[in-house]
Amino acid sequence: MHPVICSIGPFTVYSFGLMIAVAALVCSYFFGRDTQKAGIPKETAYDFVFWSALFGILGARVFYILLNLDLYENEPLEMFKLQNGGLAWQGGLIFAVVHGVIYLKRHKLPVWVFADLAAPYCALGQAIGRVGCFLNGCCYGKPVWWGVSFPGHDAHLHPTQIYEAVGLLAAFLFLKKLNAVKLGDGRVFAAYLMIAATLRFVVQFFRDDHDPVWFRLSVFQWVCIGVFLSAIILFMYLKRTTKAV
Repeated sequence: MHPVICSIGPFTVYSFGLMIAVAALVCSYFFGRDTQKAGIPKETAYDFVFWSALFGILGARVFYILLNLDLYENEPLEMFKLQNGGLAWQGGLIFAVVHGVIYLKRHKLPVWVFADLAAPYCALGQAIGRVGCFLNGCCYGKPVWWGVSFPGHDAHLHPTQIYEAVGLLAAFLFLKKLNAVKLGDGRVFAAYLMIAATLRFVVQFFRDDHDPVWFRLSVFQWVCIGVFLSAIILFMYLKRTTKAV
């Protein structure tokens, strides 16, 4: 693992933060290019991504902290040390979507057009972020004889960060294809929600950093079930109310 990339004087470059920055820059660039083709200025897309990413990171951190309050009882300042990892995709999704809708409504921009164009880059950004988790050594899996050695663990563990990164990269490519097909406003974003929720639900069985709460499923898996069901309802609703273009 390489949680620290390098130190330049008093400044330290952390791998987790670096990959988050790379994800934001890469996704902003390509998302801006796609929105420009759709007749929307890329500067608007950059502004949208910046604020959505900021709210997404905030929501992901808040959700993680709320579900792991025991980790911060003795050292509350650790809540602010984002470089050590600790983000929950589900919380980030909620905060980012709420902000995104408010932002687009306020600026009178097409919500579903933006959502569909952004969907593949949500998956790509998550994939890059999971590489940061791997380098940081967080979000690790259960012991397995052929697994990866993580600092602080005697056994080899499932590289669940890589599982999710590969799955999300495949989701990115698939969602780009769906956008090319032009299903209709909103349905590509609904597909992203279904894919991301399913992937996280499955990978969670191999992770070892969260305990089951009900029916041998973790809180994160229950939230994934809620996201998946909501996405199906959204997809069916949009299928009935919109036409492919």
